[in-house]
Amino acid sequence: MSKKTDGVKSTGVMRKVDQLGRVVIPKELRMALDIEDNKDLLEIYVEGDKIILKKFASGCTFCGKEGVLSSFRGKIICPDCINEIKETEMF
Repeated sequence: MSKKTDGVKSTGVMRKVDQLGRVVIPKELRMALDIEDNKDLLEIYVEGDKIILKKFASGCTFCGKEGVLSSFRGKIICPDCINEIKETEMF
């Protein structure tokens, strides 16, 4: 059962921190958030007594280009990919 605290939704998943300070993020959460093993970086934030992990995105979700980027539904997209999407005929 999930609960909300200060606008943050709890997954109900709890993990122990090992002696080296590591915490395992469950596979289901990694898949849901599109976090790839040994590839993606996570940013670590502290807010009061909370530790916040956020998938790091430095470039366009589709091509990786950096520079002027826009955000759409949580994804970072460059102008070239936006134009390509607009020009693509969807089914």
